[in-house]
Amino acid sequence: MKKFVLTTLFLVGVLIRSSAQSANHKPIGRAEFMRLMQTVAAGLNENNGRKAADCFALDAIYSEPPNKQIYRGRDRIFEFFGGWKGRPNVMQMVWHHLTFDEQTQIGSGEFSLTNGTTVHGMVSVRIRDGLIGNWREYFYQSTLDWNGFVLQNPF
Repeated sequence: MKKFVLTTLFLVGVLIRSSAQSANHKPIGRAEFMRLMQTVAAGLNENNGRKAADCFALDAIYSEPPNKQIYRGRDRIFEFFGGWKGRPNVMQMVWHHLTFDEQTQIGSGEFSLTNGTTVHGMVSVRIRDGLIGNWREYFYQSTLDWNGFVLQNPF
Protein backbone atom coordinates (compact mmCIF):
# COMPACT_ATOMS: atom_id res chain seq x y z
CA MET A 1 0.00 0.00 0.00
CA LYS A 2 2.83 2.41 0.91
CA LYS A 3 4.47 1.82 -2.49
CA PHE A 4 1.15 2.47 -4.25
CA VAL A 5 0.64 5.78 -2.39
CA LEU A 6 4.20 6.94 -3.15
CA THR A 7 3.84 6.01 -6.83
CA THR A 8 0.49 7.80 -7.01
CA LEU A 9 1.92 10.92 -5.37
CA PHE A 10 4.88 10.85 -7.74
CA LEU A 11 2.61 10.58 -10.80
CA VAL A 12 0.35 13.39 -9.55
CA GLY A 13 3.44 15.56 -9.07
CA VAL A 14 4.64 14.78 -12.61
CA LEU A 15 1.21 15.63 -14.05
CA ILE A 16 1.01 18.92 -12.13
CA ARG A 17 4.55 19.91 -13.15
CA SER A 18 3.92 18.90 -16.76
CA SER A 19 0.67 20.88 -16.85
CA ALA A 20 2.36 23.97 -15.39
CA GLN A 21 5.22 23.72 -17.88
CA SER A 22 2.79 23.37 -20.80
CA ALA A 23 0.96 26.49 -19.67
CA ASN A 24 4.25 28.41 -19.48
CA HIS A 25 5.48 27.22 -22.85
CA LYS A 26 2.42 28.00 -24.92
CA PRO A 27 3.56 29.00 -28.40
CA ILE A 28 2.46 32.33 -29.84
CA GLY A 29 0.86 32.91 -33.21
CA ARG A 30 1.89 35.16 -36.07
CA ALA A 31 -0.29 38.08 -34.94
CA GLU A 32 1.24 38.00 -31.44
CA PHE A 33 4.73 37.88 -32.98
CA MET A 34 3.96 40.91 -35.12
CA ARG A 35 2.68 42.83 -32.07
CA LEU A 36 5.77 41.89 -30.07
CA MET A 37 8.17 43.08 -32.77
CA GLN A 38 6.18 46.28 -33.37
CA THR A 39 6.31 46.94 -29.62
CA VAL A 40 10.11 46.69 -29.67
CA ALA A 41 10.20 49.25 -32.51
CA ALA A 42 7.67 51.52 -30.79
CA GLY A 43 9.69 51.45 -27.56
CA LEU A 44 12.86 52.42 -29.42
CA ASN A 45 11.04 55.11 -31.42
CA GLU A 46 9.59 56.59 -28.22
CA ASN A 47 13.00 56.44 -26.47
CA ASN A 48 11.32 54.10 -24.00
CA GLY A 49 13.89 51.43 -23.25
CA ARG A 50 11.62 49.77 -20.67
CA LYS A 51 8.85 49.24 -23.21
CA ALA A 52 11.27 47.67 -25.69
CA ALA A 53 13.18 45.60 -23.11
CA ASP A 54 9.98 44.19 -21.60
CA CYS A 55 9.50 42.28 -24.87
CA PHE A 56 12.54 40.17 -23.90
CA ALA A 57 12.75 37.22 -21.50
CA LEU A 58 14.56 37.82 -18.22
CA ASP A 59 17.49 35.70 -19.46
CA ALA A 60 17.37 36.79 -23.12
CA ILE A 61 20.49 37.07 -25.25
CA TYR A 62 20.84 40.00 -27.67
CA SER A 63 23.83 39.79 -29.99
CA GLU A 64 25.53 40.97 -33.14
CA PRO A 65 27.82 38.14 -34.25
CA PRO A 66 30.47 37.18 -34.13
CA ASN A 67 31.67 39.30 -31.20
CA LYS A 68 30.60 42.89 -31.95
CA GLN A 69 28.09 43.18 -29.12
CA ILE A 70 26.31 40.85 -26.74
CA TYR A 71 23.90 41.63 -23.93
CA ARG A 72 22.67 38.93 -21.58
CA GLY A 73 19.47 39.45 -19.63
CA ARG A 74 16.60 41.91 -19.83
CA ASP A 75 18.28 44.37 -17.47
CA ARG A 76 21.41 44.63 -19.66
CA ILE A 77 19.24 44.96 -22.80
CA PHE A 78 17.28 47.72 -21.05
CA GLU A 79 20.54 49.59 -20.35
CA PHE A 80 21.61 49.10 -23.98
CA PHE A 81 18.27 50.59 -25.07
CA GLY A 82 19.01 53.70 -23.01
CA GLY A 83 17.99 52.73 -19.49
CA TRP A 84 16.04 55.22 -17.42
CA LYS A 85 17.73 58.25 -19.02
CA GLY A 86 16.98 57.19 -22.58
CA ARG A 87 19.34 57.44 -25.49
CA PRO A 88 20.97 60.78 -26.37
CA ASN A 89 19.74 60.51 -29.99
CA VAL A 90 16.15 59.52 -30.73
CA MET A 91 15.95 56.32 -32.78
CA GLN A 92 13.64 55.58 -35.64
CA MET A 93 13.15 51.86 -36.31
CA VAL A 94 11.03 50.58 -39.17
CA TRP A 95 10.32 46.95 -40.00
CA HIS A 96 10.19 46.17 -43.72
CA HIS A 97 9.44 42.44 -43.62
CA LEU A 98 8.58 40.22 -40.70
CA THR A 99 8.16 36.45 -40.95
CA PHE A 100 7.37 33.89 -38.29
CA ASP A 101 7.33 30.09 -38.10
CA GLU A 102 4.78 29.18 -35.42
CA GLN A 103 6.03 25.60 -35.12
CA THR A 104 9.66 26.50 -34.33
CA GLN A 105 8.82 29.87 -32.71
CA ILE A 106 11.58 31.46 -34.82
CA GLY A 107 11.05 34.70 -36.70
CA SER A 108 13.01 37.22 -38.67
CA GLY A 109 12.72 40.68 -40.10
CA GLU A 110 14.47 43.28 -42.18
CA PHE A 111 14.70 46.72 -40.66
CA SER A 112 16.04 50.24 -40.99
CA LEU A 113 17.27 52.07 -37.92
CA THR A 114 18.28 55.71 -37.75
CA ASN A 115 20.16 56.98 -34.70
CA GLY A 116 22.40 59.76 -36.02
CA THR A 117 23.39 57.38 -38.82
CA THR A 118 21.23 54.94 -40.74
CA VAL A 119 21.66 51.19 -40.82
CA HIS A 120 19.69 48.56 -42.70
CA GLY A 121 19.72 45.04 -41.40
CA MET A 122 18.18 41.75 -40.51
CA VAL A 123 17.33 40.12 -37.21
CA SER A 124 16.55 36.52 -36.29
CA VAL A 125 14.69 35.86 -33.06
CA ARG A 126 13.54 32.87 -31.06
CA ILE A 127 10.40 33.27 -28.99
CA ARG A 128 10.14 31.59 -25.61
CA ASP A 129 7.16 31.87 -23.28
CA GLY A 130 5.71 34.66 -25.41
CA LEU A 131 8.85 36.81 -25.19
CA ILE A 132 12.05 37.19 -27.20
CA GLY A 133 14.55 34.68 -25.82
CA ASN A 134 17.22 35.24 -28.45
CA TRP A 135 17.89 38.18 -30.78
CA ARG A 136 20.66 38.00 -33.39
CA GLU A 137 21.13 40.95 -35.73
CA TYR A 138 23.27 41.85 -38.72
CA PHE A 139 23.36 45.31 -40.29
CA TYR A 140 25.14 47.67 -42.66
CA GLN A 141 25.61 51.39 -42.26
CA SER A 142 24.39 53.28 -45.33
CA THR A 143 23.58 56.78 -46.49
CA LEU A 144 20.81 55.31 -48.67
CA ASP A 145 17.17 55.06 -47.67
CA TRP A 146 15.58 51.59 -47.74
CA ASN A 147 14.45 51.81 -51.38
CA GLY A 148 17.91 52.85 -52.51
CA PHE A 149 19.51 50.16 -50.36
CA VAL A 150 17.47 47.32 -51.93
CA LEU A 151 17.30 48.90 -55.40
CA GLN A 152 18.94 45.96 -57.19
CA ASN A 153 16.59 43.40 -55.61
CA PRO A 154 13.34 44.95 -54.31
CA PHE A 155 10.36 42.91 -53.11
